[in-house]
Amino acid sequence: MVREIGRTGSEQQGPRRRDWPSTTLLGRLPEQTRAAFVGLGPYREYASEEIVLREGDTTNFVVLLLNGWVKVTASTENGGFALLAIRHGGDLVGEQAGLDGEPRSATVTAAGAVLAKVIALETFLAFLRSHPDAGPPVLQSVSAKLRNATRRRVEFGGCSVAVRLARVIVELERSYGADATDGPGRRVQIALTQPELAALVGAAEPTVHKVLRELRQQGIVDTRYRSIVIRDVEALYRAAGTTRPR
Repeated sequence: MVREIGRTGSEQQGPRRRDWPSTTLLGRLPEQTRAAFVGLGPYREYASEEIVLREGDTTNFVVLLLNGWVKVTASTENGGFALLAIRHGGDLVGEQAGLDGEPRSATVTAAGAVLAKVIALETFLAFLRSHPDAGPPVLQSVSAKLRNATRRRVEFGGCSVAVRLARVIVELERSYGADATDGPGRRVQIALTQPELAALVGAAEPTVHKVLRELRQQGIVDTRYRSIVIRDVEALYRAAGTTRPR
């Protein structure tokens, strides 16, 4: 169920800046510009699994995520789906179709409760004209999405499923990780089904199951229903062929 809510009290102020990672659009904006951006459009609440944007639609608005996570998916030629990305509070979604006027290229679905702002395209463009310091962060955000999509295509063509899965879990930990509450390690805060994880990796579900089993046997991860806990973060980064940031 999608519900529009008023802008009163604490809702009007919205989340504090520290709630938005520096890699998100809201995290990149200067404070006053960010406050102006968050002030645009009505608040909307989306229940888990509600459609925020639908592939093929010709709507002309953008959605600014304030709290929660969404999954970005697209249909495949064989009737399945591809999980393209995950976005969270601080990110902007729908700007590509909003700017070029083409139909939506993907479906955006709430993964748990989501609080967002729905901003008409005209309002968004007027904001960019009146706040020129917002232009570079918006371009950086779009560029980062394109860069990640390109990197994922290269990895899918040249890496094994084991390496791709490790890199996907590393990416999830970087963006949505928190300290585990039941022992050492880090947990991924967004819930993903095994088919969704396989789609994000770009591999057959049985193959992903096998690699996950091997990671469990090595004590690198624990997997439960819609949950991933990384027990040995350093080992996971080694399996991904990358170095953990310090």
